[in-house]
Amino acid sequence: MKVPFVDLKGQYNRIKDEILEAINKVLGSAAFIGGDFLRQFEINFTKFCEADYCIGVGNGTDAIFISLKSLGIGKNDEVITAANTFIATSEAISLTGAKVVFCDVNENTYNIDTDLIEEKITEKTKAIIPVHLFGQPADMDKIINIAKKYDLFIIEDASQAHGARYKGKRVGSVGNIGCFSFYPAKNLGAYGDGGAIVTNDSKIAKIIRMYANHGRLEKYNHKFEGVNSRLDGIQAAILNVKLDYLEEWLIKRKNNAKLYNVKLKGVGNIITPNTPTDMEHVFHLYVIRAKKRDQLIEFLNNNGIGTGIHYPIALPNLKAYEYLGHKPNDFPVSSMLQDEIISLPMYPELSEEEIDYVVNAIKKFYSEIY
Repeated sequence: MKVPFVDLKGQYNRIKDEILEAINKVLGSAAFIGGDFLRQFEINFTKFCEADYCIGVGNGTDAIFISLKSLGIGKNDEVITAANTFIATSEAISLTGAKVVFCDVNENTYNIDTDLIEEKITEKTKAIIPVHLFGQPADMDKIINIAKKYDLFIIEDASQAHGARYKGKRVGSVGNIGCFSFYPAKNLGAYGDGGAIVTNDSKIAKIIRMYANHGRLEKYNHKFEGVNSRLDGIQAAILNVKLDYLEEWLIKRKNNAKLYNVKLKGVGNIITPNTPTDMEHVFHLYVIRAKKRDQLIEFLNNNGIGTGIHYPIALPNLKAYEYLGHKPNDFPVSSMLQDEIISLPMYPELSEEEIDYVVNAIKKFYSEIY
């Protein structure tokens, strides 16, 4: 048996007719930039996120960058974010001219450690970007209290957490701004790059929409210099189709995670995901901690099982951030996790038979190999 890390073809084959019909409608109307398909998706995604406004943009990195710029953040400012996430979060900060300030993560949730945030704050700090990593919400109540105390903005990086809830609220609608990526492998993925920004603030929404469209709302009437970052009509139409299935897919992801948790209990000292009861994890990735991680990955790959590491090098340990002068022991949890975490196959179409195959292979590795 072969179990891929992710199976986009399986999902496409199920909804192929609807997808092709949606694409043909866009082609027939030539609504490639802007237009009804984008407007309808923005309306639908606003409702899904239980927010007031949504602006489609080119990708998730742009979503964070545009949000920061729309809040006036730039040179001589500082923005705090998690040390263990994808570089898109931190590079968006740097692109504004601001300084990225890394904060270590919680060993149990892998999200930003809220007990360490305050010590990172200076008079230059303007915002906190919590990342809802792997689909699990960050501890937003503590972050909100800190942000209020120091008058900081909160930009949620929800690029891996479409549909997750924090104490009943959809992520992305909890802070000042929420940012999403529609990279194809995400819980809600386009067939190319795409992103969106949601907010409940009408003034912020207006600036974001202008900034993403060359600093204008009307053609040639530019109020300031912006960028060109737009979610195109074809991707919006595709996302509209897939949005109808997202709740169903999230349920399947969560059920698959429960199966993994039960079947992996007591196997090789593996640590399975820990989700607080007041949060709803949507498992963009199913990430475990494992001893002899690299040997396990090789064994699984040799048995036809796809895996991933998210992420093999914590951000402060990357060469890209060498100029900040950090050492691995400055971020002990993130530096530890980079050597232990492994992402197992996770997607809605994953069957219990395939999960059993993955689990049995892991059991075999620990019982017979080590």
